[in-house]
Amino acid sequence: MDTIGSGQTLRLLLISAREASRDEVGEALNRWPGDQRLYWVAQSELALSRAQDLVPQVILVDSELDGANAISLIKTLAPRLPAAAIIALVEWDAIARASQAVLAGARAFVTKPLQAEELVAALRQVLGTVRGTGDAPGEAYQQGDVIAFCAPKGGTGRTTLAINTALALLEATHEPVVLVDADYASPAVDVALNLPTGRDIGHLLPRLTRLDEALVSGVLARHATGLQVLLAPPPGELEAPITLPQVQQILVVLKRMFRWVVVDLGLPLDETAFGFLDTADLIVMSVLPEMVGLRNTRHMLDQLHARGYPAATIWPVLNREGMGGGVSVRDIEDRLRVTLRHTVPDDQALVTHSVNRGVPVLVSHPRSAVGKAYRGLGESIHRALREPATEATEPSGILGRLFSPRRSASTSSGS
Repeated sequence: MDTIGSGQTLRLLLISAREASRDEVGEALNRWPGDQRLYWVAQSELALSRAQDLVPQVILVDSELDGANAISLIKTLAPRLPAAAIIALVEWDAIARASQAVLAGARAFVTKPLQAEELVAALRQVLGTVRGTGDAPGEAYQQGDVIAFCAPKGGTGRTTLAINTALALLEATHEPVVLVDADYASPAVDVALNLPTGRDIGHLLPRLTRLDEALVSGVLARHATGLQVLLAPPPGELEAPITLPQVQQILVVLKRMFRWVVVDLGLPLDETAFGFLDTADLIVMSVLPEMVGLRNTRHMLDQLHARGYPAATIWPVLNREGMGGGVSVRDIEDRLRVTLRHTVPDDQALVTHSVNRGVPVLVSHPRSAVGKAYRGLGESIHRALREPATEATEPSGILGRLFSPRRSASTSSGS
């Protein structure tokens, strides 16, 4: 049922550099059965203030803006205007990947050139799910942050780092945390946490058309600490690789359910892996102080940068600092041409004992040097993602390229 009452006027704000888009949307809205009023702003830097003044029920964000990035704009608008439903307007040939707009905060997308029936259907859909009605918006909803842990090779301690960081976030924030085992070749989270198997992501794949929070909750494994886990199937049990749209759909639901979504990402970095990375607010790369690993780390950094991931969102973290015969921090930073964001001291005996028992270090030895380092990493991530950024960062991955900045001669705004 639509949240717009029969006596209310539907207020829509269009953000687009093209005056023609305003005319197209206006014409399509003639099919809307109730009263409506369309406002238009051409300058993206004015979009937030205009939206806050108008308090629209629907915000339409065109992929064609005046040099701004539509996804960055959606990420700015969504948390500040939680009662507004955001719809992305995308090119028709981008439909296969346009669903990623949801991951930035949009509730739907409509392809261009606009078809009146499609726009009206999208409006009915989003107005039926938007929180709050009319001029009385509901409680603000904060989507979760995604932190993806990756490594250039096996054996870097990536899984242990991901598990203990997830527990550190849970301890520091007392907010719901889910850990996703996305190492489909060599899953290890179930062993490292001593969790029973039997329910995993494979149980969700045939049910994606009716995926909701209740269905996901029924598949999650629950650790004694309160951490919830979406396990990977045993090796070889997936009939086919998980596709990019499947990754997107599952992450959309997890971000609604949990404040923190921690992903333990395995190798290789295929399209499934990049589906997780494209969604990540932060990418933590586990690094070992040895030469082969450093060479592979440099290659992975180059690969991520080539795909458009902002350097500020990639955190190289040194594992096993002080390892006998290992490369020094200074030499590592010189070779990688980056600054290490965090270090974890070497205590291989303790970490191995922890994994073999299925009890994380933060549970068994929270005051150890390794435990304190894990806690420190969690606190650093919490601060980085909770404190407002001083500058807007460019969105990464496939979605960022889909909504790449396109300049227009139009700089005026209208309403």
